[in-house]
Amino acid sequence: MRIVIAGGHGQVARLLSRQLADAGHTPVAIFRNAAQTDDVVATGAEPVVLDLERATRDEVAAALMGADAVVFAAGAGPGSGPARKWTVDRDAAILLARAAETAGVRRYVLLSAIGADDFDPSLDDDFEVYLEAKSAADAAVRGTDLEWTILRPDGFTDKPGTGKVTVAETVTRSSIPRADVAASLAAVVTGNLAVRRQFELTGGDTPIPEAIAAL
Repeated sequence: MRIVIAGGHGQVARLLSRQLADAGHTPVAIFRNAAQTDDVVATGAEPVVLDLERATRDEVAAALMGADAVVFAAGAGPGSGPARKWTVDRDAAILLARAAETAGVRRYVLLSAIGADDFDPSLDDDFEVYLEAKSAADAAVRGTDLEWTILRPDGFTDKPGTGKVTVAETVTRSSIPRADVAASLAAVVTGNLAVRRQFELTGGDTPIPEAIAAL
């Protein structure tokens, strides 16, 4: 499969690219900083330098042509400020979905965040805005006719992956290694699992494909 990953220099995205490449797939990483090209290529991904905060729908669609699926794994990141939560975590995710429609790519997988709908609209601190932006992106994607899946993982760790998770519409809060988030994304997109499903994800005891297939 040819799988385009937005936010391709992120930690989860690079793990995902490596897992996909090792399995014989072709990951294509979209990222905005050309200086990161060597890092991206080292994961086995094809690099596409494109700024989703500035690109047009047609420009993004051109990067998606020929893809079997797209994965949104971008994020403004800590310390980026509220404004970029909107332009990256919300607007770029929606732009990618619209571009997928233009390019004729039906499969869209969105990496969101646990508790995205639990934001406090009376607060404007970075984290509350981040949750609100994720919630808005999720809602917009659910409103498309794409074959979408939305994953909402709990707090990331850098521990080694276990290959096992807990998934459900709502899970007890815990944490999950980034490697297992990447493996869950890979399972969803390559196995065509959980189509038009949204679920929360954390560490657990069930092998990843089995856990997601049981939703």
